[in-house]
Amino acid sequence: MDIDVEKKQESIPGIVAPSQEFGQIVSTQEKTSFFARIIDGFRENPMSSAPYDIASKQDPNGIRCGPAALVIAYCTLGIMIFCTVHALGEMAVLFPVAGSYSAYSSRFLDPAWGFAMGWNYAMQWLVTLPIEIMAASITLNYWQGARDVNPCVWVTIVYVVIVSINLFGVKGYGEAEFVFSIVKVVATLGFIIFALVVDVGGGPTGDYFGAKTWGDPGAFAYGFKGPRSRLAALNWWVLAAAEAENPRLALPTAIKQVFWRVVLFYMISLTFMGCLVRWDDPRLLNSGNSANYWTSPFVLAIKNAGVGGLPSVFNAVILIAVLSVGNASVYGASRTLAALADNGQAPKILGYIDRTGRPLVAILFSSALGALCYIRQEAWNWMFAVSGLASIFTWRSICLCHIRFRQAWKSHGHTLDELPYKSQAGVIGSWIGFGFNCLVLVAQFWTGFAPIGYGKMSSSERTKILFEGYLAAPVVIAFYLGFKIWKRTPIRRVKDIDVVSGRREIDLEHILAEERAIRATWPWWKRTWNTFC
Repeated sequence: MDIDVEKKQESIPGIVAPSQEFGQIVSTQEKTSFFARIIDGFRENPMSSAPYDIASKQDPNGIRCGPAALVIAYCTLGIMIFCTVHALGEMAVLFPVAGSYSAYSSRFLDPAWGFAMGWNYAMQWLVTLPIEIMAASITLNYWQGARDVNPCVWVTIVYVVIVSINLFGVKGYGEAEFVFSIVKVVATLGFIIFALVVDVGGGPTGDYFGAKTWGDPGAFAYGFKGPRSRLAALNWWVLAAAEAENPRLALPTAIKQVFWRVVLFYMISLTFMGCLVRWDDPRLLNSGNSANYWTSPFVLAIKNAGVGGLPSVFNAVILIAVLSVGNASVYGASRTLAALADNGQAPKILGYIDRTGRPLVAILFSSALGALCYIRQEAWNWMFAVSGLASIFTWRSICLCHIRFRQAWKSHGHTLDELPYKSQAGVIGSWIGFGFNCLVLVAQFWTGFAPIGYGKMSSSERTKILFEGYLAAPVVIAFYLGFKIWKRTPIRRVKDIDVVSGRREIDLEHILAEERAIRATWPWWKRTWNTFC
């Protein structure tokens, strides 16, 4: 939600004036800023952080899953996200609006649901900062010298660094993410090569790992509840599709790269990690071992290979990844709050933009909530509870909005040939994505209502686990019903859905002819690359 650009948006020829109810139009003017281009790229393709974010913040309730369960969970996530990104891309190219998550829900579903989704997304970002700061302090515990220092010292240092970066505005955020992302991508590729060599017996110890951990202690932990617990704890991806400099050209490339990022950053790296680390290793976080110094399975994989010095290097990479997500959380939360304020769904003061283009009040408010990191670690569970299912509600709404958009588009006499970008997954993909998201909600409720070992738990313990795993649901429902009762908003009927306001009008036939002419000049290798990437 690049509010820095949106606030300065004037009337743009060729675009129908938008209704304020559906959000502001994102500027289609060319962004010449180097840092704006960096941010566009990294916010469209944020997946390089994900494996390390997983490594630094394991399930706070200590629920474990085997290596097969981990791969199944993230394979399912990949399918779900692939369908969701396609659905979002189709709508974002046609309706480039600020606050697209809430704006699309308001336009195609119900204004009250749009309000709930906007605040659901904002709260997800707001609680991410203190979570990441606490994760950084736990990551630092790997080093003996850091363990000898009061944790509040490290928490304060990380807190100040993240807030300072965002106070520099878009330039500071862009420079930091540029460096962070290079480190993460290089580290991921390096880990995959290293793990492959070690797994086949090429490590310093000469031990052959193979897939032994899939047999002992097993591919699945706790039967089928293991993968369900892991699936319900999946992390978030940033989907800022409407903010690309040229969505018509950038989105197809970004969406095709979703497949490769899922394969590279999730499937391959996590598969190797599962081969090198036992899921019942006592050195993992929440294993029941009082030491709990080696919290990252990535670091453990390298340590098990007997390589000296490299575990510390990789732990530093994980720390950088945590800083990256914390940095993005302040940026995302502040822009989300500013967009909500502009749409009249948050206090107006949060939409204040200073002379340098920063949503300053929103940044300060988002940063202030980072002080929750000083609360006892018990609060971590409840912050996870707020953010844990937030992404699932967002992704489900995107898929449902796309389904309703297609119905309204057809009802108003339009054809798919008029769309500047069509989802490759189509409406079927949106139904698949919607179904998978519903499956996650059901699985999360099941594991919360009947957690592993529930027969030995008291009723109060089971109630606490249920709320810790499903708190996001009543929060979303409360926002929805509160706004619904207050504003008495109607559920959108297909015939009443607006498919005109805010629409980007383009000469599609002319654009396609130009694209074909440009591609005709490319060498064969570039055409092949563009087909897959």
